[in-house]
Amino acid sequence: MQYTIDAKNKPLGRVASEVALILQGKKNPSYDPRKEGNDSVLLKNALKVVVTGRKAEQKKYYHHSGPLGHLKEERYEEKFAKDPTWIIRHAVRLMLPKNRLNVRRMKRLTIEL
Repeated sequence: MQYTIDAKNKPLGRVASEVALILQGKKNPSYDPRKEGNDSVLLKNALKVVVTGRKAEQKKYYHHSGPLGHLKEERYEEKFAKDPTWIIRHAVRLMLPKNRLNVRRMKRLTIEL
């Protein structure tokens, strides 16, 4: 089943948790945790998703380039300006179970700006 979610003026975490539940198939009566599920999500208005409080200035994303001492950090504002879809995909990915179904479930997420 195709679900359409409007992210306009909704908090990032609320949207991500709702999408993660659908991608796991938990809204389907034939839910089975070991199966991928077949529900897909179309997320609209990704540019209008909000974060509450001072998270826009304080929230940081880290990645490591490999060599010692090369830990990179980027603030939410900078990352969102570059690629708002990455922010939502990252939040949803972290809310899904960490197993081999994760990649297949994430492929069923479509984000429209």
